[in-house]
Amino acid sequence: METRIMEQNILNTIKTELINGYKEKQHPFRFFTLATFNGESLRQRTVVLRNILDDFTLLFYTDARTPKVTSIQNNSTVSALFYNPNSMIQLQLVGNARLIKDEEKLTALWNEIGEHSKKDYITQLAPGSSIKNPNHVSYNIDKHHFCAVEVIANTIEYLQLKRPNHLRILYKKDESNNWLGQFLTP
Repeated sequence: METRIMEQNILNTIKTELINGYKEKQHPFRFFTLATFNGESLRQRTVVLRNILDDFTLLFYTDARTPKVTSIQNNSTVSALFYNPNSMIQLQLVGNARLIKDEEKLTALWNEIGEHSKKDYITQLAPGSSIKNPNHVSYNIDKHHFCAVEVIANTIEYLQLKRPNHLRILYKKDESNNWLGQFLTP
């Protein structure tokens, strides 16, 4: 019974850390590494955590023209890696990414973004396009390429580096969408 309580306490800690990641601008979990597979190779990039739902579904935003969107459309399996150097906690969530298509929801999310941040989604050229001068990026204020992505977690692996022993646990969803934990050798 003691290990079940410990499993639940760690799961609660994970949720609290992720919530703090999107609510607190200086929290280490605000930015995470997203890995996708484009059919030939793995690609990693840093994205901003925008929200987390009760079932550990993550939300982030991107430009719809980025390679990660194409990768997700072709293979929805992704990995999200978080690290907090203060608490020495590493989280890896593996799951399926889904592009939000609901126009009302997208509009509501778009309207929550600050005006300065909207520039990230209105460049005339797609992100990664070749340009001659980084000071001459062109914008189209009449059209955005905003895309919101949910990552529905299937597994969560927690590792806390500490002494005398590191602590590692893997959570998986069961048939009823409950999280079941299994301690692992660190």
